[in-house]
Order: sequence, then structure tokens, then C-alpha cells
Amino acid sequence: MLRDDTPAEERIGSRDLADWRTPAGRRLARWVVERTVGVTVGLARWSAAHVVLVVTALVGGAVAVALTAVAAEVYDAVTESEGIAGLDQPVLDQAMARRSPGLDHAVTLYTDLGGPVGMSVLATVVTLLMVWRWRSRTPLVLVLIAVAGSLAMTTTGKAFIGRARPPLSDAVPPYETSPSFPSGHTLNATVITTVLVYLVLRRLDSALARTVAVVVGVVFVVTMGLSRVFLGHHWLTDVVAGWALGLGWAAAVVTAHRLFLTVRRHTEPSL
Repeated sequence: MLRDDTPAEERIGSRDLADWRTPAGRRLARWVVERTVGVTVGLARWSAAHVVLVVTALVGGAVAVALTAVAAEVYDAVTESEGIAGLDQPVLDQAMARRSPGLDHAVTLYTDLGGPVGMSVLATVVTLLMVWRWRSRTPLVLVLIAVAGSLAMTTTGKAFIGRARPPLSDAVPPYETSPSFPSGHTLNATVITTVLVYLVLRRLDSALARTVAVVVGVVFVVTMGLSRVFLGHHWLTDVVAGWALGLGWAAAVVTAHRLFLTVRRHTEPSL
């Protein structure tokens, strides 16, 4: 239930982020609070920031183990002639049939937004605007955690699986030669966009505005992934894995932040 004194940044609309509605969520929150309250009571404000970092590491570690298993299952499907991997070549063939010089150029410019440079600039600008506008370091902390995990997952996945990209003859230049699985553009765009949308939702009072923010985020993430397939830089399953891994890590970051709010409310009521 939303308390009258709940700060705007600790809720999304009428939803109190420290109020866990599912049994699993309540058990998790209670477990974390019980093991944290004896440590942080009476400590300074900065100690609470360390709590969220520890919680993020614990939650993220558990999620990473689960996502590794998922990635292995997807990779098994990729190496088989049946299952979801059976869509890879037909989808690429359909994309190639719809290409044109003008459309290829436009999609290339768009996909660059999700690249290492484009996404870094976009995330930095939006995050710094949030920090300046809201006078809060929360956006910076969450985005840094999200980016660090996303880059680690992308690098590890590519090194661990080492899947080849579609043939260069089927791709639109400029060509990329790094391993294909998972799609880094898709994974990073999914993680960063999801966390940014979460941060924005906490500051929007209008249900319509929140809906628009979610729709814009979903459209950006989906089209970024599809652009990689259209250009022949990734197989469809690379993109599907990027979406799944990205949403999983973003969910871990959001969960860690909600646990931080819950712990702070129980241990530092005056803050």
C-alpha cells in the first residue's frame, strides 16, 4: 500500500517500490532486511549505498548463473536443424529481399545508435540530464551497474560460444567480424533502455505518460534488434538471446534497487 509520505522517486504511479506484492518478493525482501538491519542500523547515509551494491552483486550473480544455462540451451538450438534456429536463414532471406540502397543506409544509421559509441553517448546524455534535473545520483549508479553487467555478459557470451555471423555476402557494409552470439547491440540497448525507462517511470504521475514511455522503450529495443537481422550482422537467434539476457539483467538491477529502497526504509527511517 502506498504511504502518504512515500517520496515520488520511490514509487511508480500509485505503486510503492518497497511494497512487494508477490509471495516470492515478500520473502526475498524480508530475508534481505533481516540480514541487513543489524549491520546498517545507526550507520551514516553512505552505508546504504554499499547495501545496494552488495545486493546487486548477489542478485546479479544468481541471475547470471540462470542466464548462462539459458544461453547454453539457445546455443544447442542454434546448432540443430530444428527449433527456433530453423528461423534464422528464412528470416535473413526475407530481410535481404526487402533491402534497397536508401533503406540500407537509413537502417545503418539507426543501428549505430545501439553501438558502443552511439549507446554510450545516448546513455551518458540521458543519465546526466536525470542527475542534474532530479538532483539525485541514483540514475548514475543504476546505469553504471547496468552497463558494467551488460558489457560483461556480451563479452563472456561471445567468447564462450564463438558463433560465426551470417556470411559477408549476405550482409550490408560496414562489416563486423566479432562473434555473433549474442547480439551486443540488442543486449546493451535492452539493458540500458529498460533501466532508463524504469527511472523515468518513477517521476511520471500521468498513466498516459508512463504508457508512452514504455511503448517508446519497447519500440526502440525491438527495432534495434531487428535492424541487426535486416543488415545481416546477426542471426535472429542472436537477437532473441540479446533480448532475453538483457531483460534478465535489467530485471536484476531493478530488483536490487527496490531491495535497496526496502532496506533503507527499515534501517534509516529518517533519511
